[in-house]
This record gives sequence, C-alpha cells and structure tokens, in this order.
Amino acid sequence: MLKKFKAVAAVGMMGALILSGCGAEESNGGSSGSGDSEKTYKVGVTQIVEHPSLDLATAGFKKALEESGLKVEFDEQNAQNDLNNAQTIATNFVGDKVDLIFANATPSAQSALNATTEIPILFTSVTDPIGAGLIESFEKPGGNVTGTSDMYPDAIPNTVDFIVEDFGAKSIGTIYNTGEQNSNVQVEEIKKALEGKDVELVESSVATTADVKQAAESLIGKVDVIYIITDNTVVSALDSVIQVSNENDIPLFVGETDSVAKGAFAAFGISYEAIGYETGKMAVEILKGEKTPADIPAQYPTEVKLVINKKAAEEMNIELKEEWNDIAEFLE
Repeated sequence: MLKKFKAVAAVGMMGALILSGCGAEESNGGSSGSGDSEKTYKVGVTQIVEHPSLDLATAGFKKALEESGLKVEFDEQNAQNDLNNAQTIATNFVGDKVDLIFANATPSAQSALNATTEIPILFTSVTDPIGAGLIESFEKPGGNVTGTSDMYPDAIPNTVDFIVEDFGAKSIGTIYNTGEQNSNVQVEEIKKALEGKDVELVESSVATTADVKQAAESLIGKVDVIYIITDNTVVSALDSVIQVSNENDIPLFVGETDSVAKGAFAAFGISYEAIGYETGKMAVEILKGEKTPADIPAQYPTEVKLVINKKAAEEMNIELKEEWNDIAEFLE
C-alpha cells in the first residue's frame, strides 16, 4: 500500500544566532525591524539552468517580494548548467554589493556560499542542504544561509511503491548526473526504498544534456519503467527521454509535476512555485532587518501530490486504473 502522505514542516524556532560582525543591518542595509521604505534593494538571482521547475521557483520568489511592497531591483543570471559560470555570477554579485542572493538549485547555492559568508543567501530547489554544506541543520541553519528544500521526505518512497505495486515492475531505470550532489542523494533514497523488494535499479549516468538521449536509449529492453529524479542536467533535456519512452512504451515517472505537464506520465511532486514563494517571504524578513538567515529555520515542502498525464499514458500505452481516481490529479 502507498505510504500515507504526511505534511512535513520545519520545526521549532532557534535562539538568535548573531552573525559575527554582519547582522542584518550591516549585510543588507535595511533599518531594524521595518526596512527602509525609500530604499531600492538589490537582489541577485542565480539559477543553475533554465527548466520549468526552477523557473517557477524563481517566479514564486519574485512574487513574494513584489507583494511585500519593498522596492527591489532583481539582477537575474543563469549559469547554463556550468559550475564555472555559477561561481562567476556569485562573485560578481558580491562585487556589486547586492543586499541578498537568491540561489536556485544546489550548485548555485554552493557557489554563492563560496563567494560570501556575509551577504544573506537564500536557497531553494536544494535536495540536501545539510549534505551540500549549506546549513548546519534545518532548525538551526547557522551562518548566512537558509531556504527551502525540494525534497519531500515521502515522495521517492511513494513513487517506488506505486511503480512496484501498480505496475509490477521488476526493473527501474534512472538517468542522472553523478556530478550533482542532489541527484546522488536521491538515487540513494531510491535504493533504500527498494530494499526488501525484488526489483533491480538500472543506473545510467550523464555529464551533459547532450548525453541524455543516448542514456535513455541504453535502457531500452533493460527496464520496465524509467524514473527521472530532479536532476538538473536530465530535466533540462527531458524531451529526449519522453521521446524514447513514447516510442518504446516505457512508463516515465519523474520527480516533479512540471515535467508531467511537459509529457512524462506521473510524479509524486511538489509545487516549485510554492517553495520559491516561501523563500521570498524569508527574504522580506531579512531585507526589512527583522531577522537574519540564522534566525530562520530552513523548510521542507509541506505537501506532495500524485499527478498523472492522461495523454502521456496513451502515448506510452498505459492503461489508467479506476482506483487511481481517488489518489491522483489528472492532466488532460
């Protein structure tokens, strides 16, 4: 049976950890408690690559700031999935003395932290911020960094259970970039979810988006289902995986609902716009001088939902089961 969905929220509030020599007023120029209504705040937005989920997270972040009434000037930069670009972007933001850095995805957040321990950094779309070295814990982030993870704890176990129980799969293929820390964490979670199940995980690794189609083709005849986690490299080239799945009737599961809308079959996914928006609310508190990143617990997504693409099901020759009506949201 599927695990019962659980809302997961960051717990507790920490005692104030004062950043040595760089409180909120010093790092972002805001006046204590209310911000400066006449000031235009400079916010650097660094995103590792362009794809729908990350784009929605950025849109959610900006929406929260726009709704706050603060005057904000955004400097948006995209690293085009190049780590050197990500580091250059972060270094330039520090040189420009931005008031806050919004880092969308793990490599961008790590690059920002490499560039500054003083300017507030808010991350989103990060699977394992502790393992990535961004924060000390969710409850007590420490330092100048906090934000929102895109890892709902039960999403991967729920997906694996659904694949095994409803599809009778004996082999699951996954494609990911081993250079992405967030992807390695998720693959390990798949392996944990498969413990005790007579199911093989077939891994295919890529280094760039150009490798994705060949990696997908290498799974033909070897797997019953393909499961693409929230790997930035692969999701950026998801069209090629969708094509392989459609042409070979291989059900394609993904890690986020935006890829379902694009043509994948199903996902137990989160709203990236929602986690971006929550991060934006954190930014408002920091820019107003009300809190520092160390005062704000990092957050998990608060809900996950099963989304199924009916057209994709038809393309992949998947018969929709009546019992799915009670647990899924369908896209036509």
